[in-house]
Amino acid sequence: MELTTAVAVVTGANRGFGRHLAAQLIERGAKVYAAARDPRAIDLPGAIALQLDVTDPESVAKAAAAASDATLLINNAGVSAGQNLLDGDLDGIRADMETNYFGTLAVTRAFAPVIAANGGGAVLNVLSILSWLHPGPLGSYSAAKAAAWALTNASRDLLAPSGITVTGLHVAYMDTDMAASIPPEQKSDPAVVAALALDALARGDQEILGDELTGRVKAGLAG
Repeated sequence: MELTTAVAVVTGANRGFGRHLAAQLIERGAKVYAAARDPRAIDLPGAIALQLDVTDPESVAKAAAAASDATLLINNAGVSAGQNLLDGDLDGIRADMETNYFGTLAVTRAFAPVIAANGGGAVLNVLSILSWLHPGPLGSYSAAKAAAWALTNASRDLLAPSGITVTGLHVAYMDTDMAASIPPEQKSDPAVVAALALDALARGDQEILGDELTGRVKAGLAG
């Protein structure tokens, strides 16, 4: 995909990894709708603030109507309740699934016809190493990201005839608010991962491994 002429919608673009993606897309020449639940939180020069709560169907529909020239959707918005599936808080477990899976699904369903009408383009889903690795204490987040991985693969087949490529980015800890409790030496620079992801997206890659640890986990799946 040619990013210099892309019209991108980046969810969760008010901070962290999403802000890095939006900023680097602008640097590459793209028009960027930076989406957040509260558009007043968008402070990125050159970005168009877009109100979008991925768990609110009305908000999703309004965002798709407002960004009617979109050719690239980046599903980055996410939460992590970090709940044990057996005895964790059910509201937290549902929140992980509502945002990370159903939210990604809702935004994809809303924007796929928009992108197709604009001649095709791409969808990038920000997934996780935990799409494949499922530690017990993080079961709620892992289950949601595994479901989002399945969504990525299934929607790739469905959207290909419309000229829309679908790419999944799998990555371990990045230095963002979500991973604030993780030691710095265990975290990747989100700016570096964003550049890697956008380069791969421009090439048309279907799957992106954002760091060495994720690559090792992927390589070990057959075992």
